[in-house]
Amino acid sequence: MSSSSCCQKALPSDEGIIDAVNEAYSRQAREGTDTTYAQRVANAFGYTTEQLQSIPAESHMGLSCGNPVAQGSIKEGETVLDLGSGGGIDVFLAAAKVGFTGRVIGLDMSDDMVSLARRNAANKGLKPPHVAFVKASLTENLPIQDGSVDCVLSNCVINLLPPTGKLKLMKEVYRVLKPGGRVIIDDIIAQKLFPESLRSNLAAYIGCISGAIALKEYQELMENAGFKEVLFTENASDLNVYTQDSSIQCCAPAIQKPGYCEPKNSTRGVTQTSSSCTTAKSTVAAPSDIGDLNEWARSYQIYARKSDGPITAESVPDSALKNWWDAYPTPLSSPDALECDQVADLVRNLDAGAQSFTVVDVRRNDHGGGHVRGSVQKPAQTFYDDLPKFYEEHKGTKQVIFYCGSSNGRGPRCAKWYQDYLNQQGNSQSRAFIMAGGIRQWLSMFKEQEDLVDFD
Repeated sequence: MSSSSCCQKALPSDEGIIDAVNEAYSRQAREGTDTTYAQRVANAFGYTTEQLQSIPAESHMGLSCGNPVAQGSIKEGETVLDLGSGGGIDVFLAAAKVGFTGRVIGLDMSDDMVSLARRNAANKGLKPPHVAFVKASLTENLPIQDGSVDCVLSNCVINLLPPTGKLKLMKEVYRVLKPGGRVIIDDIIAQKLFPESLRSNLAAYIGCISGAIALKEYQELMENAGFKEVLFTENASDLNVYTQDSSIQCCAPAIQKPGYCEPKNSTRGVTQTSSSCTTAKSTVAAPSDIGDLNEWARSYQIYARKSDGPITAESVPDSALKNWWDAYPTPLSSPDALECDQVADLVRNLDAGAQSFTVVDVRRNDHGGGHVRGSVQKPAQTFYDDLPKFYEEHKGTKQVIFYCGSSNGRGPRCAKWYQDYLNQQGNSQSRAFIMAGGIRQWLSMFKEQEDLVDFD
């Protein structure tokens, strides 16, 4: 096995490893995947032509080491969680099995991967709460409710976490599973002790090899997380599929294709071959200079169950996500606020011949308990998905004023989403505002004034 000096240095800190992995996979999400490579990897690890044709092409990116959905026994109506969901391949396959009464949540630490997966979902007509992609660090507390998930999936992700992160994640998996719930993990497991030159090879870590742990360590990991019923099954697939036709440079997380060059001021130590080369799509993979990958590691599928226990309707949350809004992009805008008396002046002096303002109540269940007279109801939980339609209806309205209970959460969030959308459309004629204090403040000031308050 050959190696260069850049691969001899020790791996960075745990935080540095996470950052390097995030950068590599984010880059692949931005640049796209070599489709021939992705197809070869998908075929090698058991994805059928029928499965791949049923999902967006951009969702399978050559990042798998198994097919957890195939062995997941996923049923209609279940809640499924995918750890390290990438472009969404396993989420979309699971969504077809749970049906519209079920829920599938994909977690990924990369903003770019989450954005890609959300675009793929939109192209397939899938949206929260049925299918949700959420940014989350897998080495921290997961944004998932206790005992809310029937099945957890993970595909070639655990090996990318630092040692302490692996145990932390598996304990979180045990926490979020319902009693009797199951986890299906496809991962890389070391066959023998890695030499330091391989263990400290950052490219091999990013390529899912040098972060692999031995079978005994994995067994102890699952036991320490709380799992008692665990089955390890070796996958006969050839890991060398990751290095075929590749010429990856040491410590560079992307396969370099002919004509590829790093930016002129690159600090990654990759030699430029031409001053006029083109950028090829990147593929995260193991380096090709470490010999036969099967000598060092193998792909395994790990199946485990959480201990049985009583399940009642009261013990299972309505939603597995702790915060429903995590399934949507974080808004960027900061709309101005209008005081209740300013909004009252608008309502009392309404000019029926002009589209001067619209008041929007984003509460879902308590609109009938009192609302701003003339306000329209647009529940926050579905507002983002309805933005294009809402925009067409109100793009000529000068002031679009949002409120909720106290205007500290749902109201401001929807106002920000709408202002973001206005900015994207280049619309400066309409503006989003927040009604300060929300309906609580409004009712405390105007409850007895029929020209300002209405009840359903």
